[in-house]
Amino acid sequence: MADVKLIPLEVLLGNPERASAQISPDGKRLSYLAPLDGVLNVFVGDVGAGNERPVTHDAGRGIEGYTWAHDNRHIMYVRDRDGSENYRLYDVDLETGAERDLTPLDGVQCRLIAHRKRFPNDVLLGLNKDNPQLHDVYHLDLTSGALEKVVENPGFLGWVVDDDLKVRGAVTPTEDGGMLILVRDDETSDWRPLVEVPPEDAETTGPLGFTKDGTGMYLQTSIDSNTGRLVKMDIASGAVEVIAEDPNYDITGAIMNPDTREIDGVMVYGDRVEYRIFDESMRADIEALQQLNNGDLGISDRDHDDTTWLVAFDSDSGPVKFYTWNRAAKSATFLFDHRPELNDYPLVPMEPFAFTARDGLTIHGYLTFPADVERTDLPAVLVVHGGPWTRDGWGLDTEAQWLANRGYLCVHVNFRGSSGYGKEFLNAGNREWGAKMHDDLLDAIDHLVAQGIVDRERVAIYGGSYGGYAALVGATFTPDVFKCAISMVGPSNLNTLMESFPEYWKPMLVTWHKRVGEDPDFLWSRSPLSRVDDIAIPILIAQGENDPRVKRAESEQIVAAMQEHGIDHEYAMYENEGHGLTKPENRLDFYHRADRFLAKHLGGRAQ
Repeated sequence: MADVKLIPLEVLLGNPERASAQISPDGKRLSYLAPLDGVLNVFVGDVGAGNERPVTHDAGRGIEGYTWAHDNRHIMYVRDRDGSENYRLYDVDLETGAERDLTPLDGVQCRLIAHRKRFPNDVLLGLNKDNPQLHDVYHLDLTSGALEKVVENPGFLGWVVDDDLKVRGAVTPTEDGGMLILVRDDETSDWRPLVEVPPEDAETTGPLGFTKDGTGMYLQTSIDSNTGRLVKMDIASGAVEVIAEDPNYDITGAIMNPDTREIDGVMVYGDRVEYRIFDESMRADIEALQQLNNGDLGISDRDHDDTTWLVAFDSDSGPVKFYTWNRAAKSATFLFDHRPELNDYPLVPMEPFAFTARDGLTIHGYLTFPADVERTDLPAVLVVHGGPWTRDGWGLDTEAQWLANRGYLCVHVNFRGSSGYGKEFLNAGNREWGAKMHDDLLDAIDHLVAQGIVDRERVAIYGGSYGGYAALVGATFTPDVFKCAISMVGPSNLNTLMESFPEYWKPMLVTWHKRVGEDPDFLWSRSPLSRVDDIAIPILIAQGENDPRVKRAESEQIVAAMQEHGIDHEYAMYENEGHGLTKPENRLDFYHRADRFLAKHLGGRAQ
């Protein structure tokens, strides 16, 4: 490792040079996020001209995502204040440069529900203005900025909009932890049940949209199947047509034609993303694009004529590469790398692996090894994903590259309860926080130690959100396994976590009770704070001051307990941050702390 070039944290984990590229609906202009005075803003220019200029001027936390309006004139984006997640919708007029706050409402969260090609001036928004737990549907006139409530929310968690921009579908939780999908014939009709989703299928079932004529609905569903299939259901009869399914993995994405509303293809995520294309004209494009680069292909954008695409290739050992794709000529034009400086450094591959847990369940994950080392007795960092009902995937993981570059084996584990592997695997995590979900992490380390790859005496555990909880569990439940732990916005007490959820999460509490637990004594038994006396390893804890999901008390109560017991720890509280670190100066401060912390306790390198 001595000869391997040290990658600066700023290059790996600071702001990208360019990201989130899109094309305008007419296919003539290119947009992307890029730093303006160190803050991410939207830049726009003519495709291929290199004349992009900033069109937004945020000087705070930066813009994390945006979308073109179908009028070719406006760009819309949401932004909160200091991590509160009370998002407001803004736009910028590209002709005049005027920027507007379209939802100037304090303490209200805006959600973008629908904006369609056929209705370039119309936007449907969700606002919890009248009831903080529920988002009513509002119509936004993009020209005038006028807002009008069009649907009062009777208790629904989500909405489905048809091709005529009418709200005709909805989702609501049931008392047993299941879900009810409802429909109505038009905006004056009564709601009626379409699908009753049992609790075991609730996380692997949901509506994707209506067919063109509005008589059918596309669903991902695991009802009558282990994995989430893509189906089309006739609304009148309930008849189901299976469009795509896989015996091992859920269908993780669908490509819907914006004009015909037909399904052009789907994605299945095993170790890597696999496309299954049904539209013959698209098949030739996908096959040609996959010859262009060995990374995982993503279609980032398509113009209104569907003649020009913007595509990105995510590779495990290089920056994300963006291209435009001319469908008629079947030719690609390279645009840029999102972090071009990475081309100057020795990145390493991400390797899928699998092992058998102690109860026989097969668990998948990824290993990222340091370059040019013997794969024996390595120090390791077990990185636990958040959610927990999501999964780790293949591709450029800048944290994994950072850890491998410092000399550690980076271990990602899709423990039970992770999504994508079917409902049986996901439901195997029910009520297993701090128990079998944690055992899967321990079994991964045991597996790698048994192979001689990992030095059992030099293993750290690190994660954010649920991963932060897992790190605290590692330090409290199994401190003999780990040398140190790093928790980012990690819950320490499951009772206080659920009691302090934001109002708009309260309707989902029944799901949390089903997945995590409800009895206060049981939840306390699975809480790291209940075993603070057992901590025997140093912990680095990071917290966003304004986190609405995992309140600062979750970190501060375990920090206080460690102070009382004289336990070695480091605590970093970041002002003006929420559930994670958005501002680059805060993000880099945390990673520098973690860099030094791991080098001190595992013996690796640090910047």
